Amino acid sequence: MEQYVAFLRGINTGATGRGRKSVPMAELRELAESLDLRDPGTHIQSGNLWFATSQPAAGLESALESAITTRFGFEVPVLVRRVKTLTSARSKCPFESAAQERPSQVHIGFAKVQPASNAVADLEAHAKHDEQVIAVGKHLWFDFPNGVGRTKLIPKILDRCAGSPMTLRNVNTLDAVILACKGR
Repeated sequence: MEQYVAFLRGINTGATGRGRKSVPMAELRELAESLDLRDPGTHIQSGNLWFATSQPAAGLESALESAITTRFGFEVPVLVRRVKTLTSARSKCPFESAAQERPSQVHIGFAKVQPASNAVADLEAHAKHDEQVIAVGKHLWFDFPNGVGRTKLIPKILDRCAGSPMTLRNVNTLDAVILACKGR
């Protein structure tokens, strides 16, 4: 069995489970179990789901997306990565010094497909406030020195520049998810 993490983009994970695109984490874990994904867990109210399975990796994103649409009535992009891929990507963070000082401001970007070759240049054209973008393998790394709340790199720009749906997670969250998975 292989361990995976699914990153859901653009959902409301509030504790009340109410609101636009609401996906309560307890229901997400139940949904994962219904798909025969083993030992599912979530990291706080974050839209991050980990699980183990022997199913082929290729179909996991679409299976989760379809199940979420059926259960909750709306579409959600889901990006799935092997835990070993996340661990490797984390070890290659190009902003490690910034990640140590301000881990909530350094993010990794996951795209559905390999980001377009011009993604970094296109994203940098939209970047503000000394923001930086670097491609490392299949992932894009972002440094938001003034916080992500002020960036112009909003989801529709990320998607357009990357060439597919993309979601970001900060280093705090990435480290917590990797640690939780390794503890299983």
